[in-house]
Amino acid sequence: MVALLAAGAVLMACSDGNVQSQADGKGGGIGGAQQGPKEKPRPMDVELATSDPRASGGVVAAGDQDAVYNYSPTVMRDGGKLKMWWCSQYGSAQPPGDDVLYAQSSSLDGPFTGPSGGGPAAVFSGAPGGFDGMHTCDPSVIKVGSTYYMYYTGASGDHALGNSIGLATSPDGLEWTRAAGGQPIIGPAHDVHRANVYGAGQPSAVYLDGWFYVLFTDTTAKGAGWNGAGQFLLRARDAAFTRGVETLGEQGFVAKPSTISPRTRSLVDGFSTDFMWVGALDAFVIAHETDAGTTLTFWTRDFSAQPYRPAIIPGAWKEGPGLVRRPDGHAPLSSGDVCDRVPFDVVRATVVGGAGAPTDLKHFGLDVRGSRACDGDARIRTSFEGVAMPSPQRTIDLVADGTLVRVDRRSVAAALAGEVLDQRLKIVDRFPQAARLSAGARMVHAPGRGFGVVLDGKLFAVPDAGTAALNDSTVEEISDQAWDGFPAGFSLAG
Repeated sequence: MVALLAAGAVLMACSDGNVQSQADGKGGGIGGAQQGPKEKPRPMDVELATSDPRASGGVVAAGDQDAVYNYSPTVMRDGGKLKMWWCSQYGSAQPPGDDVLYAQSSSLDGPFTGPSGGGPAAVFSGAPGGFDGMHTCDPSVIKVGSTYYMYYTGASGDHALGNSIGLATSPDGLEWTRAAGGQPIIGPAHDVHRANVYGAGQPSAVYLDGWFYVLFTDTTAKGAGWNGAGQFLLRARDAAFTRGVETLGEQGFVAKPSTISPRTRSLVDGFSTDFMWVGALDAFVIAHETDAGTTLTFWTRDFSAQPYRPAIIPGAWKEGPGLVRRPDGHAPLSSGDVCDRVPFDVVRATVVGGAGAPTDLKHFGLDVRGSRACDGDARIRTSFEGVAMPSPQRTIDLVADGTLVRVDRRSVAAALAGEVLDQRLKIVDRFPQAARLSAGARMVHAPGRGFGVVLDGKLFAVPDAGTAALNDSTVEEISDQAWDGFPAGFSLAG
């Protein structure tokens, strides 16, 4: 069996029981992003200074057993651990094809080991008979509430236009259940058929303001380049993209009845990217590989303009930058000056190994300076949204909607927050306290609305039932009409 690579690539045979990597999608030249209509409510094209370049001394993670390639990582800073999932292959993980491996570490420079301290674990593999019957690759993992969501490339075999994007969920990042009945949630648009017959895949996911965003490759999209290169963006109100779906076009986000619609606007002329929300910069960033290393391209929240000039994390690469992100896909705060610095770290494959596929995962990074994250109330609110830290009353304060919500239990705050700090930042003292979430507080669920907690008579949305379990709260089933009858609070997650 052979893999589908980009136009102009050669087909490579498999041997010794190894199936060639399917979900690669690489192609030709990397160029500039297409820009949509510009609005300039603030200075644009600002040059950011960089400092403190860093790189691991060697490989930080690799599959054991008979793994011959390791690439396309997703890296999460979660609960004091660095958790990483990536594309590889174990002969012991049936069926033959790409598998998703998992390992964790206390340092970005590794070593990343399996959950029990041994070799990385194969945690997700193909489902015979499904759209992903042979290959599961290119994971992008986020965590919302107590649930991990993994967006991934799946293919049933090595055939033309075989790639689509699937979704799986997990309570711990190790045991995964396919969502959407095991069906793909995003497939090729089939706007144009090119020599590169890869299809749709290489997803990267972010959760922001109640929206699930997915950036991905589609070689059949109208807006892709001659070689199929291009990055397209969808967002939806639910993780499986069944409701409130919007696609990014030339005029911004437009509501669509499904995820399959003409894809006309590409944000980056490239393959295998990663992206995240950077609150300290009030911008999205897309990480993509160029000749000099990993280029960081910045976009405003509505993708109408580019507020900063690109920055580059130099060093060797061959495939797939994995940005180090918070569980929700946001940038972590600096461990130094949170008002000026933003750390950007990536893990990426650096060589093509003996199997003709990318491997040797290494860490590279630098700090961007001049974020001005603490310049004025609006920027402070954006910069620290979703961050939790100790309160003066031995509880935890969660920054949400420009206010503080005092949470009795740290485990509950951790489920709601994108990042939990061990020390309080004085700058958040300017935020008013909006509510207190006490243990056992009343929680409700409406079939068309979701989960919420009632605080001082107002209804605040929470992401899932796991929050109630952590809080020792009984969930009360109510109607959508009853939900709508409550005075509305704001979302306590994202």
